[in-house]
Amino acid sequence: MLQERCSFFYTLWILLDNQHAWNDIYIFGEVDVSKRFLEFAAQKEIIVHYFNHYGYYVGSFYPREHLNSGHVIVKQAEHYIDPAKRLELARLFVQGSIRQMERVLKYYRSRLSEPEELEKALQSIEREEGRLNQAETVEQLMAAEGHIREAYYASFDTIIRHPDFVFEKRTKRPPHNRLNALISFGNSIVYTMCLSEIYKTYLDPRIGFLHSTNFRRFSLNLDIAEIFKPIIVDRLIFTLVNRHMLSHKHFEKLTDGILLNEEGRKLFVSELEKKMQTTVQHRHLGKSVSYRRLIRLELYKVQKHLLGEKTYEPYAARW
Repeated sequence: MLQERCSFFYTLWILLDNQHAWNDIYIFGEVDVSKRFLEFAAQKEIIVHYFNHYGYYVGSFYPREHLNSGHVIVKQAEHYIDPAKRLELARLFVQGSIRQMERVLKYYRSRLSEPEELEKALQSIEREEGRLNQAETVEQLMAAEGHIREAYYASFDTIIRHPDFVFEKRTKRPPHNRLNALISFGNSIVYTMCLSEIYKTYLDPRIGFLHSTNFRRFSLNLDIAEIFKPIIVDRLIFTLVNRHMLSHKHFEKLTDGILLNEEGRKLFVSELEKKMQTTVQHRHLGKSVSYRRLIRLELYKVQKHLLGEKTYEPYAARW
C-alpha cells in the first residue's frame, strides 16, 4: 500500500534491492509524515533520509540501533585514536578511490577517438600517487588526494564534450554550474546509501578514519563513499549527459548558483535506482551482486580489519 501510494509523488523515493525489500526512503521536498509512519519505519528498520527543496541533505530518521557490539565499537575507536592505525586505513580508502578514478578514465580512454587528454590525466595521477606513500599524517594524505582529484575532474570535459556541461572547477553549496550540481547531488545520495548500509552492520557511522570524527554527525559513510563515487555517480553522470537524457531544461538558476530542478532530480534519482539494482560479477564470491550489496560487503571487510581478522583491501572495479 505505501509503495503504491508513494509512486504518485516524485518527492518520495523508495530504494529497492534485488529482492524488492525496502531499504531506505528518500524525501525530496515538502512531505508530511506521521508518528505512526515513523513507528512503522523503525519497526521495519527503514532509514528515512530528508533533503530540502534544493536537493541538499538535511538529516535522517535513524531507527534505534538493532545491531550493537561494544567490542567492535571499541576496536573502531582504538584504530581512530592510534595515529598509525588510522593513517593505514585512511591511506587504503584513498588508494581505493584512486583505483576507481583510474578505472573510469581507462574505460573512456578506450572509447574516445582522441584519448590523449585522458592519458595525460592518468599520467598526472600516477605521478601524484607517490606523495600518498610519503604522507605522514591524514591531513597530508588528504592534500595529496586533493591534487589527484583535481586531475581527475579536469578530464570530465574531455569525456563529456558538451557546451552545457563544462566542469571548470569543483564548486559546492551552491554549485556554480550544471556539472557541479550533478556531482554534488549524486554524492549526497551515495553518502546516505553508505550510511544506511552501515546501520546494517556492527560499525558506528560516527567514527571515520579518512574524514575526522569531530562535530559532524557521521564520517565513516564519507570514507566508504570515496570508493564508490567514481563508479556510481560519475559514470551515471557521463551516461545521462552523453545520451542527452539531461539538458539545460533540468536545472534552475539561483542567485548564487545552479541546481537540478524537480524534473531533473526525479530523472537522476530514477536512473540511479536502476544502476543500484544492476549487478556485477564479484570475483571473490564467484557470483553477481548489486552495487548496493557491494557497499555492504565493503563494510564487512572494514569490520574484519578492525577485528584483526584480515587486512582491508578496497574494492576495485574490473569492467
